[in-house]
Amino acid sequence: MVFKKLLSAFGVGGPSIETILRDSNVRPGGIIVGDIHLTGGDSAAEILGINVALVTRVEVESGDNEYTQNEKYAKAHLSGAFQLQPGVRHSFPFQLEAPWETPLTHMYGQPLRGTTVGVATELEVARAVDATDLDPVAVHPLPAQERILAAFSNLGFHFRNADCEKGRIYGVTQLLPFYQEIEFHPGGRYAQSFKQLEVTFVSNPQTTEVILELDKRAVFGNSHDTFSRFTVPNVGFENTNWEQEIDAFLQQAGRKRGFF
Repeated sequence: MVFKKLLSAFGVGGPSIETILRDSNVRPGGIIVGDIHLTGGDSAAEILGINVALVTRVEVESGDNEYTQNEKYAKAHLSGAFQLQPGVRHSFPFQLEAPWETPLTHMYGQPLRGTTVGVATELEVARAVDATDLDPVAVHPLPAQERILAAFSNLGFHFRNADCEKGRIYGVTQLLPFYQEIEFHPGGRYAQSFKQLEVTFVSNPQTTEVILELDKRAVFGNSHDTFSRFTVPNVGFENTNWEQEIDAFLQQAGRKRGFF
């Protein structure tokens, strides 16, 4: 699917920029390919630069306050300064690599409520406010991530919400300055044992680290301590019964906390 969105950078008669994504679907570690078309307005304009980046909305905790902000990452510089002549059209093809830790926007083939990812196109022009165009991207799970999510579903867990939080997870090698939490309601045998389960994926080209957090606020206060984590190979994960493995992790962690 291709997204086209015309942005009038400076009102009537100003230059305009159009970003076209050749495919808006991607997996972590994949490449987003697109083209930027810049057309001059009624008069010459001094372009200072053109950039693209991925943008995700993240929650930030500061003392007792909490707010959200746009976090830009995987930024790519496409052009330096040049003079855009009236009516002249320039095209800038680009490739933007989605980091392995890019948060998911889709799960089980459906949009993941609470998380958005977009490609931001920035046009910097002299003596004017930067103009930014944002095109949504659908980030689908890696096959290994998809298998783990399916295992949780098979064990009776129901998706509730997802968000991204600014910060780092202790003891985990993490490149991005934020991480995604996918929250589930326990069902089946776990329904009476705890209130919620949060799952975080931190992937790299070889493996996916799965961090599980149980009843974070009810049990751990406001801490971000995790109660269990395990590693899934991105290749060869099919050889493991993950329902059985996850159940063992939950039983072990639950017994330590007195839930079972």
